[in-house]
Amino acid sequence: MSDFNKAAEDVANAAKDTADDALDTAKSAAQSTRRAANRALDKAEDKLDQWEDELNANTRIEDLASRAQEFANRGINYMAETSERARRQFNQCADATNQYVQEQPAKSLAIAAAAGAAAAVLVMLTRGGRGDGR
Repeated sequence: MSDFNKAAEDVANAAKDTADDALDTAKSAAQSTRRAANRALDKAEDKLDQWEDELNANTRIEDLASRAQEFANRGINYMAETSERARRQFNQCADATNQYVQEQPAKSLAIAAAAGAAAAVLVMLTRGGRGDGR
C-alpha cells in the first residue's frame, strides 16, 4: 500500500471516527433527554397524585398525564430524529473526505501534515506555558 493510500485511509478513518464520536454524543444527549423527561414525568405524576387527592378529579389527572407523556414522547422522537440526521451528515462528510483524499492525495497529505504540525505546536505551547518544569 502506498504512502498516499495509507494517508487517505488514515484521513478517512479519522473522519469516520469523528462521525462515530458525534453519533455517540447525540445518543448520549438523547439518553440525557430521556432521563430528564422521565424525571419530569415522575414529578408531574407526583403532582397529579396530589391533585387527585385534593380535587378527586380523575379525568383531569388522566388528561394531564396523557399530555405529559405525549410531550415526553415528542421530545424523545425529536432527539432520535436529530441523532439520525447528524449521523447521516457526518457519514456524508466522511464520504466526501474519503473521495477528496482519493482525488487529491498529495494535497490531502499536505493538509494532514499541516494539521499535525499545528497540533504539535499547540501541545508544545501548552506544556511550555506551565512553568512547572514538566
